[in-house]
Amino acid sequence: MRLLVVEDDPDLNRQLATALTDAGYVVDRAADGEEGHYLGETEPYDAIILDIGLPKMDGLSVLESWRRAGRVMPVLMLTARDRWSDKVQAFDAGADDYVAKPFHLEEVLARIRALLRRSVGHAKSEFLCGPVRLDSRTGRVTVDGAPVKLTSHEYRLLSYLMHHSGRVVSRTELVEHLYDQDFDRDSNTIEVFVGRIRKKLGVDVIQTVRGLGYLLTPPEESRS
Repeated sequence: MRLLVVEDDPDLNRQLATALTDAGYVVDRAADGEEGHYLGETEPYDAIILDIGLPKMDGLSVLESWRRAGRVMPVLMLTARDRWSDKVQAFDAGADDYVAKPFHLEEVLARIRALLRRSVGHAKSEFLCGPVRLDSRTGRVTVDGAPVKLTSHEYRLLSYLMHHSGRVVSRTELVEHLYDQDFDRDSNTIEVFVGRIRKKLGVDVIQTVRGLGYLLTPPEESRS
């Protein structure tokens, strides 16, 4: 999952990015509203953390512009203000959630997990596909209860497929959502990671749909 953090406080921006990266996300960063607005308008983020009090362009204006342009990614607003009227204003602008500063990083991580689940119509923190279980809260993957050790890139790829189980995901989409803007993107690496994941899982849940991409389905459906 690929996220954007738009926060002008350099320490908080770095802390958020580090915590999110450690949690298995790919993170891009912006320090002002203009840069954040541009990235959110041009890059396919799975969710965005957006501060309200930004230089050059305030967070509410950024969010309203995204929504007018039809950008529907989940947005978690950050603010030093905690009045109920500020919260109403943020939600009316198109925010999906709201956190007042100061906050615990664990709360932000939990809210991001919830936003990502809801964005794909999933209520629980655990994702299942046949014997494969992925816990987005702990980052743990098991097959029939046995733990499977994945690298960070392998986990991100499997997590994205699990979040979008039942539909074909193209290599291009995977590249766009698994790597940050500065990464030298090569769709051929996706094929390598898929092969590694298949070998480690030991069950046939990732189908290759020729010319289209990959489809995650339970083993019974994969064989039918």
